[in-house]
Amino acid sequence: MSIPAVQIENITKIFPVPLRRRRIMAVRNLSLTVQPGEVYGLLGPNGCGKSTTLKMLLGLVKPNHGRALICGKDSREYRSRRDVGFLPENPYFYKFLTATETLVFYGRICGMRGSALKKRAEELIDLVGLSDARDRRVAGFSKGMLQRIGLAQALIQDPSLVILDEPTAGVDPAGSHQIRDLILDLKKRGKTVLLTSHLLEQVQEICDRVGIMARGEMIREGSLDELVRVEGQTQFIVENATPELREQMEQLINKSGAKLVAARQPQRSLESVFLELTAPRS
Repeated sequence: MSIPAVQIENITKIFPVPLRRRRIMAVRNLSLTVQPGEVYGLLGPNGCGKSTTLKMLLGLVKPNHGRALICGKDSREYRSRRDVGFLPENPYFYKFLTATETLVFYGRICGMRGSALKKRAEELIDLVGLSDARDRRVAGFSKGMLQRIGLAQALIQDPSLVILDEPTAGVDPAGSHQIRDLILDLKKRGKTVLLTSHLLEQVQEICDRVGIMARGEMIREGSLDELVRVEGQTQFIVENATPELREQMEQLINKSGAKLVAARQPQRSLESVFLELTAPRS
């Protein structure tokens, strides 16, 4: 059996509030497992403990109880994070550097050098759609552009595990769609992705499994099929059905003792309509 890419075991984090003489339970007895090559979505309302969980996994915050493992190694050890790429929710970059210089800087931190690093930086800039801004200083970047360069720096050393905290925050629909495609491409290449997001429709498109947090606890976890399935109901999609055929089907359902809950036309998502209407004309 393969070693999980991420394994969090009964982890708890309590933040003290000295002036008020009380403590805040940010994460309570949380456990989750992410298998290699899986895209796992960690969902929940603001303040539920998602970002704190990621920071404990990355060794940025020390848990009060429990432990977190990356590929079987304790996440508090530096060697566990050598093959991990991370995009925080609000990334900060040196504003006087250009996009290319930013990626080269982070590549050198990861031990990369020379022409291989420069080539990798150019590839990633093209990949995240910042080709026209490669020589612009980061100080002039929009929030969406900062997210894209942040995603590029998370991928600079081609990590096997990519951790993304709200990767599409502040990104327009077209940019969000592009980042979704990038995550799907990472999945095709066998990368493991752990992400948090508020875009539930996008999560449904890219994630294999989902965990839902509330008040610092995991309240539901499972595959997408398990979470979105409506028990006891079956949906049929029929193309070019005549009124006569629909009437016959309804009569047959009623005779069998089952109940027809609804008959409606399938709909597209708002995102697909937006992308179709705003796509560049050839």
